[in-house]
Amino acid sequence: MRYPASEKLEIIRTVEQSHLPAKRTLDQLGIARRTFYRWYDRYLEGGPEALEDRPSAPSRVWNRIGDDIQDQIIEMALEADATDLSPRELAVRFTDEKRYFVSESTVYRLLKAHDLITSPAYVVIKAADQFHTKTTRPNEMWQTDFTYFKIIGWGWMYLSTVLDDFSRYIIAWKLCTNMRAEDVTDTLDLALKASGCDSATVLHKPRLLSDNGPSYIAGELAEYIEARKMSHVRGAPCHPQTQGKIERWHQTLKNRILLENYFLPGDLEIQIEAFVEHYNHQRYHESLNNVTPADAYFGRAPAIIQQRERIKRQTIEHRRLQHRKLAA
Repeated sequence: MRYPASEKLEIIRTVEQSHLPAKRTLDQLGIARRTFYRWYDRYLEGGPEALEDRPSAPSRVWNRIGDDIQDQIIEMALEADATDLSPRELAVRFTDEKRYFVSESTVYRLLKAHDLITSPAYVVIKAADQFHTKTTRPNEMWQTDFTYFKIIGWGWMYLSTVLDDFSRYIIAWKLCTNMRAEDVTDTLDLALKASGCDSATVLHKPRLLSDNGPSYIAGELAEYIEARKMSHVRGAPCHPQTQGKIERWHQTLKNRILLENYFLPGDLEIQIEAFVEHYNHQRYHESLNNVTPADAYFGRAPAIIQQRERIKRQTIEHRRLQHRKLAA
């Protein structure tokens, strides 16, 4: 069976991100290991474009980008706030900021040629990516959970977060000394106010999704939710796949935050606040069609995606015309 390049790339990312050994993951996918590693070698060598079936005839050259554009891509890649961006994220940022379309595979090849590609990140994913009933609008369902941090000389601090299921937007968070029902309701107060869902005119209140931790099964929380005409659904015990988005948020946050040591709760709080701002407003999500959570939450995503398509068409037409001029 022949797989298109997009499916090969999806399989590679699934194997890279799986918490299972590669052999077991490939067995479940029905992909021979020999086939997979042939794809993977090509991917590491040439990026996503190398996964395309190799044509028998030489490819056209009209769509190649000029040296000036290549220089701008490298310059952007070396900017202080862009050094952690993947080729996909860098391609999206370049398209948005420069109004000139470049593909992920082009950026990958260029960065690799300049020795700016780091090793693939092998991320352990503990949970599935979405609830079994997919949400269709912001504030339809919120995911909430705690995660923890160790502060030297102080002990453990617990981060309570409310994340919008539709957009992955972090609506509210609170750094706590415990994991009590009161900490959950305090975070929900912040979320209801920030989202405007505390207004009496909002008819459809968010549904809350959580695990079965003590603070989430407490009577105090049940009374709070009932009083605000919300509803609450909890995942099956020992089966966290319903909360995949907030699990990923915790993982992304800790990958950044745990690189440093913190000696005061205020230091940690400042770093969390800065990263929430970055995550909400600057981090492109592939699952959101490469827009930020804020773009998806505030309804800007359709216009952004439409604009990118226009930029792509205009860029390709410009390259075609430039090629014709040079060939004339």
